[in-house]
Parts: sequence; structure tokens; C-alpha cells
Amino acid sequence: MRQHNTIVSTVKVGKKPSNEEMKRIRAELKEAAKHPIVYTDDCPESTPDVLEKYKSLGNGYTGIMADVLKLAADNPEILRKVHIGQ
Repeated sequence: MRQHNTIVSTVKVGKKPSNEEMKRIRAELKEAAKHPIVYTDDCPESTPDVLEKYKSLGNGYTGIMADVLKLAADNPEILRKVHIGQ
């Protein structure tokens, strides 16, 4: 199985990253940009029409997406319906 690298950077709300942190993040992003995006069962590719539906909600749509995912993850019936539907 192919190993995938993940870049994780934590920035605290209200705290500006230091210059060193920003240099590290930029270097990691530059390196990551050289590699293709790998979609998996845990991280499937989204379709443009689904993304457009969320974007049409306006500012804060990414928070809405996160809330929908949490709701589904916390509701076994939704997960069962989605799994059966595939």
C-alpha cells in the first residue's frame, strides 16, 4: 500500500503565526503542490455541483459543511442510509 504524507499545522485563534512558522508552512505547501491529490474512501473527491450548492450558501459555507459532516457522523441512521445507497 502506498504511503501518503499529511501536512498538519495548528494556528491558535487570535495568534498570528511567527515568521518561522509561516516559512515552514509555505515550504510544506510548496512541496505538497508537487504531488497529486490522492482521494481515498476516507477522503473522496467532491463533485463541482455539490461544492456549488454549499458555496451558494455564502460566507461560512465551510462551517456549514463541517456541521453537516458532524451531524451525519453522529447519526447512525444517516450513515446506514448513505452506506446502503452506494
